[in-house]
Amino acid sequence: MTNKTKTSPAQRDLRIGIVGAGVMGRGIAQLFLQAGYPVRLYDTQAGALDAAAEFVGKMIGRQVEKGRCSQEEADTMLAGLTLCRGMDGLASCRVVIEAVVELLDVKKQLFAELENIVSAEAILASNTSSLLVSDIAAACARPERVAGLHFFNPVPLMRVVEVIPAALTDADVIGELSSLVATTGHRAVVAADQPGFLVNHAGRGFTTEALRILEEGVAQPVDVDRVMREAMGFRMGPFELLDLTGLDVSGKVMQSVYDQFLQEPMYRPSSLVPPRMAAGLFGRKTGRGFYRYEDNRKIEPEEAPAPQVSITRVWLDGAGDSASRQLAEELKAGGAQVADSPAGGDTIAVLQPWGSDVSQCCTVKDLDPTRTVAVDPLPGLDKRRTLMLSPVTEPGVRDSMHGLLAAGGVPVTVINDSPGFISQRILAVIVNIAANIAQRRIASVPDIEAAVTLGLGYPHGPLSWGDKVGGARIAEILDNLFKLTGDPRYRPSPWLRRRVQCGVSLLTEEAERN
Repeated sequence: MTNKTKTSPAQRDLRIGIVGAGVMGRGIAQLFLQAGYPVRLYDTQAGALDAAAEFVGKMIGRQVEKGRCSQEEADTMLAGLTLCRGMDGLASCRVVIEAVVELLDVKKQLFAELENIVSAEAILASNTSSLLVSDIAAACARPERVAGLHFFNPVPLMRVVEVIPAALTDADVIGELSSLVATTGHRAVVAADQPGFLVNHAGRGFTTEALRILEEGVAQPVDVDRVMREAMGFRMGPFELLDLTGLDVSGKVMQSVYDQFLQEPMYRPSSLVPPRMAAGLFGRKTGRGFYRYEDNRKIEPEEAPAPQVSITRVWLDGAGDSASRQLAEELKAGGAQVADSPAGGDTIAVLQPWGSDVSQCCTVKDLDPTRTVAVDPLPGLDKRRTLMLSPVTEPGVRDSMHGLLAAGGVPVTVINDSPGFISQRILAVIVNIAANIAQRRIASVPDIEAAVTLGLGYPHGPLSWGDKVGGARIAEILDNLFKLTGDPRYRPSPWLRRRVQCGVSLLTEEAERN
């Protein structure tokens, strides 16, 4: 638990007001109580206040049970909570955080009323996740004292908070809120007042590109999830995530961000979503989504056993690069004979392209598409392997390669032709969106990296992950996707392109102009 005993006099004197005693409000209250601040909680419903106090008491009590604080310390924390039956109980608060229903008119009215109660020096902060803070601040006579302070659920555990300046917010307000967040042990990230702010903006690529892959018939949801979870190291796959958050919620967010960015193709949602929303296929909450659920447990289809394979001749494209050599060793260990040429009616051509599909490679390299397949080089071969077919790959070729790749016990996902397989497409889009966020000055590079790892739980920050793969490689994947699909969603960000051209890290900030 953060700052449970090291409470400064300034913290003890700085009162935090919270409007709204729902899930977010009670979580915010718990966080600040644990950090040693006196908290004044207000809600129009007395029952909600009492329920929130009981919940916070239970959560802090669990910290005692786990040995994270003493009973005396817990009692001190809970003594700092004041339940306000009227809004005037917030008059002495230095910072008031709003966590009410996500409706602009409701928030504007609330802020106008709060401004007449608190001091002129008080800061009014909104926990909005989807509304522009500037729209809320427009209702106030002192918009310079209004900002966004966006927490994530569950608040005590999600250790990142977005601090959002509205168009007229004073810089010292943002500094004070960032420092306030830091005293709780959470990481403050400053994000411009743009759709999705930082975390929800950076998260657009993971699910929207997965849905695009599903639209194109490349693979089923379980295939995409297995690749992204097992091969790429995500905690859950994109379709598991959509089922967890609820498609009724995620679908609206996708459409909202797309519309607020004036239909920028990079954020285009999927036409697969509205019919599923209409049918109530929301995910865990309804028992059916991209998966079925029984007692809140996901029912995942069993993976079919790999085919048995006899001795097979293969030719590997790649001019002896490290990925090609590693794959050759794996295939030989599975019983394959590695040929020097793709010639010969019984030889299977095996490719490892970046951002291209099998069909395109066959055309460029003059290969027989019925006997050509591809293996994804991005995630390596140790956890899960992806085998990609052309539209006319023979069943015997498919089964032989599947069996060879699975011979060592590593699972194999078989997909249809797709420029960039599954992992390359999704990762390249994630990196490109992060680069675009940096280019638009929506957030600093360190804040982008922290927000994505802490707020989204990705294995790496997006720009450092791009460096790990290679900025030029990410640009190559995007360029090939753009050429093969013609879809402007894959346009490489200028941030990405320029750093590749300059031969520097994607983490490189812009040079100072003065």
